[in-house]
Amino acid sequence: MAKSMITLDDAPLNKFHFKMTALTFGGHFTDGYVLGMIGIALTLLTPQMDLNPLWIGLIGSSALIGVFLGSLILGRIADIVGRQKIFALNFVIIVLASILQYFADSAVELFILRVLIGFGLGGDYSVGHTMLAEILPRKNRGAILGSFSVVWTFGFVLSNVVGFTLLTLGPDAWRWMLVSSVLPASLILIMRIGTPESPRWLINNGRVDEAKKIVKKYIGQNIALDDEKPAETKGNFAELFSKKMRKRTAFNSIFYVCLVLPYFAIYTFLPSILDTMGLSEGFGTDLLLNSMLIIGALLGILFTIKFSRRGFLNGSFIFLSVSLLLLSVLPSGYSILMIITFTAFTLILSAVSNLTAAIPPESFPTSVRSSGVGFATAVSRLGSAIGTFLLPISVSNFGIQSSMLALTGVLVFGTIVSLAWAPETKSLTLNEASSTDDQDSSTKIASTKEIRV
Repeated sequence: MAKSMITLDDAPLNKFHFKMTALTFGGHFTDGYVLGMIGIALTLLTPQMDLNPLWIGLIGSSALIGVFLGSLILGRIADIVGRQKIFALNFVIIVLASILQYFADSAVELFILRVLIGFGLGGDYSVGHTMLAEILPRKNRGAILGSFSVVWTFGFVLSNVVGFTLLTLGPDAWRWMLVSSVLPASLILIMRIGTPESPRWLINNGRVDEAKKIVKKYIGQNIALDDEKPAETKGNFAELFSKKMRKRTAFNSIFYVCLVLPYFAIYTFLPSILDTMGLSEGFGTDLLLNSMLIIGALLGILFTIKFSRRGFLNGSFIFLSVSLLLLSVLPSGYSILMIITFTAFTLILSAVSNLTAAIPPESFPTSVRSSGVGFATAVSRLGSAIGTFLLPISVSNFGIQSSMLALTGVLVFGTIVSLAWAPETKSLTLNEASSTDDQDSSTKIASTKEIRV
């Protein structure tokens, strides 16, 4: 008796889903590791290369600048030439640039190499999120995409542990710190060779037979494609700013940047920030907050499953705005209250960061999904790069309280935009979630009839 057909959105999870998830997670682990390591490396680089606040900010934000460029450029290319090519190519760039960091002799050389590493990672953000969203069943999509934050945080925290361990190697330990990212990056590159193309991208580009073969081989014989018609028109970058999609493009870019700008600005320079705030007690407070990043990321998976996307995002923005405001105005003598507040802030910031991987891929149709995710990521990383670059300069010139108040303002702006524009995409098929016009209200999205990609 023949098996009944089910759609790609309702297919059961299998080994292929888990493999692609692991390979995409690997990119995020590497990103967290690369971005986390620079904070510790800078403690050695600064006196050795006699870096001023300008160059500290430039090197600290260099990978983020690269992510901005890579997600914007490689995300668009992936919509044209396919997801799989970029999925492998970006890690060739990351591996080569990571190796060359060991031989950098100047701040300029190191800045360029880290921009290149970020360029590759930016491509991975736009393509990895997109590729995985296009093959995952809807009931598991939010939890798995949200788990990116967990893996990223593990990479970020591990880099701190490895970095502090390598400090014993002396003044040149920063070279070993930075080149250590070659190990995970090389492993991921090797394992990504031979991965298949996204079936949804193939259908959208008229290669229906290839899509059918991939689905039957990797997902199941009884899996029906959502649509077997190519798109009538090819997506282009301008479509992101059309009347139909401009609000979702703006929302995804703004909420994303308002969450990650404070994240990168604060945690890239966490040791020096804690010292300036009078909360540095050896590695104790630093270890506590890094632990909260991991616990918060794990908690975020549960929240992504349990709560609506909109409710989780709005509630978190409000909490983060209030808690960072409190951190900004508390006198230095209230150290215990400051640590408790900082801990709670870290926990929720890490948890809600899961939504930066879940919401954008659900917001754009297949024809421009990589471009849309790439653009939102690019804006977020540009904002993060600017924030990370300016933070040491701001602290040096205006003090820690004024700098934290400025970051609070970013969160307040994100709260306003989220309350006004955040959609609800939970439990919808990928086509339903990405097909609502911008003029429709966010509360009506759940009742939108499915429009094929």
